[in-house]
Amino acid sequence: MRTRNTNLRAAALAIWTVWISMLFAAQALAVVTDDYKLGPGDLVRISVFGAPELATEARVAQSGTITCPLVGSVPIAGLSTADAEALLAKRYIDGGYVRQPQISMLVVEFQSQKISVLGHVNKPGQYPLRATSNVLDVLADAGGVVAQTAGDHATLMRKDGTSAEIDLQLLFQGDPQQNVPVRGGDRLVVPRAEQFYIYGQVQKPGMYRLEPNMTLSRAISAGGGLTPRGTERRAIVKRRDAKGKEDSFSVRATDVIGPDDVLYIKESLF
Repeated sequence: MRTRNTNLRAAALAIWTVWISMLFAAQALAVVTDDYKLGPGDLVRISVFGAPELATEARVAQSGTITCPLVGSVPIAGLSTADAEALLAKRYIDGGYVRQPQISMLVVEFQSQKISVLGHVNKPGQYPLRATSNVLDVLADAGGVVAQTAGDHATLMRKDGTSAEIDLQLLFQGDPQQNVPVRGGDRLVVPRAEQFYIYGQVQKPGMYRLEPNMTLSRAISAGGGLTPRGTERRAIVKRRDAKGKEDSFSVRATDVIGPDDVLYIKESLF
């Protein structure tokens, strides 16, 4: 009996969670569309209560019009969805097609509103706003981040001049606080990750991603490990200060390396 009650509580909690998610999604959609003005390229879905034959999807033409069953061309660019619904209802009434039409219009694609995704993503560019677009949506549109070079944080720059920092690691782990909604005119910038360089007696010299608190030993591991003649004991790092002046000094295995450090791993003396 206890197991059955537990299962029932779990099922009820799951249903409640789904319902709350749907409620928040509906609220988010309302926020997006209440003040939104329709424009060329937007895709709208129209339904007429009691008249399923009049349901249609239409894309706003460059002229600002859509084509609907029976009434033909209707200019809706610059209108809110509520105003467009009212105009379309008037067209059906004036034409004698429906006496009291109850019309619902949903914006499926906000093609007239774009979000820019820039920096270290696979397909930088501008992407159309959808009804409930968020950071994960636009990153997916841009083909995801470039794993080898993308930084751990992105910056969402709003059209109104404000900005927000997005922790990409937490985002990909499912943190909803990082997956914020985006709006038309926003820019999401994924910067280059901090790098370091390693050469000398390592298996794979080159440039590598700098991980947090990365030590010399971990840097050598990233470079494929030491060659048979290499040693950690005589490693040298070249580092530039804030004024661009380069300095060289010895580092130990437990020393933390910094952005753009150049590591030289020397041969063992024995």
